[in-house]
Amino acid sequence: MPLSSQHPIARIVFCCILAGVSACVEGEQSAVRVHSIKFTGVKGVKAGQLKSVLATVQSSKLPWGTKHYFTREQFEADLKRVTAFYRDRGYPDAKVQSFDVKMNDKQDAVDVTVNINEGQPLLVEQIEYQGFDALPVDHFNELKARIALKEKAPLDRAVAQATRETALDEIKDHGFPYATVRLSERPGSSDHARIVTLAADAGKQARYGPITVEGNSSVSDNVVTRQLTFRPNWRYRLSQVQESQRRLYDLETFQFANIEPEIPEGEQPDIVPVKVTVTEGKHRKVNFGVGYGSEEKGRVSIDWRHVNFFGGARTLQLLGGYSALSKGARVNFKQPYLFSPRFNVTLTGQSWHRNEPAYTLNTRGGQVALERRFSRRGPLSQRQGQTSATLKYTHEFQSYEVSNIALNDPEAFKLLISLGLDPLNGTANGLLSSLDLDLHRSTADSTVNARRGYTLDGHLEQAGRWLQGDYDFVETIIEGRAYASLGRFAVVAVKARGGSIGAPNGESNLKVPFYRRYWLGGATSLRGWGRFEVSPLYQGQPIGGHTMFESSAEFRVPIWGNLSAVVFGDAGNVWNNAWDFNLNDLRYDVGPGLRYLTPIGPVRLDLGYQVNPIPGLIINGDPESRRFRFHFSIGQAF
Repeated sequence: MPLSSQHPIARIVFCCILAGVSACVEGEQSAVRVHSIKFTGVKGVKAGQLKSVLATVQSSKLPWGTKHYFTREQFEADLKRVTAFYRDRGYPDAKVQSFDVKMNDKQDAVDVTVNINEGQPLLVEQIEYQGFDALPVDHFNELKARIALKEKAPLDRAVAQATRETALDEIKDHGFPYATVRLSERPGSSDHARIVTLAADAGKQARYGPITVEGNSSVSDNVVTRQLTFRPNWRYRLSQVQESQRRLYDLETFQFANIEPEIPEGEQPDIVPVKVTVTEGKHRKVNFGVGYGSEEKGRVSIDWRHVNFFGGARTLQLLGGYSALSKGARVNFKQPYLFSPRFNVTLTGQSWHRNEPAYTLNTRGGQVALERRFSRRGPLSQRQGQTSATLKYTHEFQSYEVSNIALNDPEAFKLLISLGLDPLNGTANGLLSSLDLDLHRSTADSTVNARRGYTLDGHLEQAGRWLQGDYDFVETIIEGRAYASLGRFAVVAVKARGGSIGAPNGESNLKVPFYRRYWLGGATSLRGWGRFEVSPLYQGQPIGGHTMFESSAEFRVPIWGNLSAVVFGDAGNVWNNAWDFNLNDLRYDVGPGLRYLTPIGPVRLDLGYQVNPIPGLIINGDPESRRFRFHFSIGQAF
């Protein structure tokens, strides 16, 4: 029977239990591990958040994991932390109704259960706004729609504070650096209802004044100030200050960067001086990487960078890598400022070898890429959106050899010729000279494990024609991804990607190199098939196509700790001719998966099952009869 924390006798018994447990902890020969911590009655908050405020921590279930031990003092303090946690989140009547500390048979571990009565929360009955006349009407309405505090929701103190800061940021972004916002509350129509008031005082509108730089040594003031997206005498905007600070960090030259207006106490001058404080980090950095995936097998990589190469915060980067799919070396030189802080240019030279199921490819040459980052309006856009456009010129010598697709079959000669390959050995080489434009827009909250937001990417490439070279084609690819949280735990993720590559004006596709054809299948594509197994076939062998479409949907839900489960479905196909989309002819797969979150991203295991197998598919010389594939990798599939 659980012991009530309110009953005097229960308190005495509980103290005796804790004293016995504590004696074990303090003994020289044994210590009592915390095997598990459970809560009952938790509905209004996340159990994980509740655990995060406790000093009593559950031990890892892995043999080599960290062990945590039980102490009486910590646990007694934790019971008070639980009620304080609930009080801050709008549950003033919450209390620990009972608890149980159960020791195992070996007397070396305990299971802790805390039973909570949350009580009735304080609800936000109404939100009032005062003093927001400085904002345009449409901006004010948008602010009210996006603040975290909502009517009819519990009065969470942290959420209320975040709401106040959001409102303050919005006013400051309209030229009012001296603005203040005060949050207050008063009783509503019942004992558990509150009316919240946001009262703003915009103060005087002001402009940027002189800019001073402190803390730099090898980097000049000019390098710092040219990254700023504002200039003296411009109207003050908080989003420009935040964007400029982010740009300084993007240089990777500074460990610390801070931009703040120098406002005299008690004064509101029309001109606000700005101080930029930076701390330079190490200019030379090196990172080593190792890993394993079901497709690339073992992999190793090295990344060496000099982030102030010849001064000016320029970056020189040397990359090397080796895996079953690719190996080689690449050098990048980045000029972070080109006429404007919004433009940067990157020069790349590489010698790289790829070993795909359908071909092997050797690349030697370089690229020049000009990137334009678009400014983001207001604090909301500052947090939620990133938009860029990149114009890139490629000049690379390519030599490739088709895998053993019927090279010993005389009937395959015509096919190899139609693919632009030497019919005797299945090889080809040439110069790729192309110009491409890439557009990118992202509001995703993470690049490795997104839970909300979206990304949109567009790619347009022209090779040959006036650019010369041995290849002549136009490629268009559009891709979109979206992520949405369902409740507090589950995430739904969807992806759609389509593309076409072909010679312009309906000319022969001989000018499209074989290695630029499309194949689907693998760890990040149609997971019911292996890499490069979905495409048009010749005598059962995948030979690639000129149009592709793929889509995926995942439902992700946590199981325990960092471990989560996934159910997914994929659909897509590849067709032979350019712009030959046929959505009535798709391949489908479904399956389960597991994810384990690590500091470098989720470790992923997927099992894909083919709903409609490809008739006549031959893999490694034999008819393929398996309808499932295992995939192991790091990072989400998308």
